[in-house]
Amino acid sequence: MAQTLQGSFGLLPHRLDCAAALAPGILTYETEAEGEVYLAVDQGVLVKAGRDVLVSVGNAIGGTDLDKLHEAVKQEFLNLDQQEKSVRSVLAKMESGFIRRLMEYQRE
Repeated sequence: MAQTLQGSFGLLPHRLDCAAALAPGILTYETEAEGEVYLAVDQGVLVKAGRDVLVSVGNAIGGTDLDKLHEAVKQEFLNLDQQEKSVRSVLAKMESGFIRRLMEYQRE
């Protein structure tokens, strides 16, 4: 089961080949060895070609236990939030330095 911007859909063995833009959400698939597996995915692309299903996403966290997956996603978002704050701080310093140098250049 996959989430797209138009809703969710499933892939059965004889489905026609297709491609879909994935929305952030839970991607579910089943294997003989592990049973049902869940992936929390960021936006990406799913391509079904013949018997192969390929998924490409920016970020993914997998597991077979939804509660553990929920905790892992929550921790990852907290981590990303801290990284985003750090990047914003560095960008703000770079922008202020650029503006200061530009003003000095204009005074000359």
